[in-house]
Amino acid sequence: MRLPLVAVALFVSAVGVRADAKLPPLRDPVFLNIGFVCQWQESCMNKQKRAMKRAVDYTRKTNPPSWKIHVCNRRAVQRRSGRVDWISYNNCIRNPNVQRVTASRTSGR
Repeated sequence: MRLPLVAVALFVSAVGVRADAKLPPLRDPVFLNIGFVCQWQESCMNKQKRAMKRAVDYTRKTNPPSWKIHVCNRRAVQRRSGRVDWISYNNCIRNPNVQRVTASRTSGR
């Protein structure tokens, strides 16, 4: 009984565990969101990650008004899945022609 445990311990110590290991996919909501949007295609996921990084960097530098962030969030959400498409968000947040949306009342209440 002790021999297999010792062998496993020696193997783990020889291989080592990376200190900067990523979160498991089920614990990383950003990874899950991008994976579902891209249907787990690696090239699509890389594009989404780049767009996310660029959008976050741009938002930190320029500090756009909150209404613009909300409008772009609404536009970037995919209708069926409800997940954010980062490429659409990045394009929207950088677009100077995005207009503020006012709530329209529906008649017939």
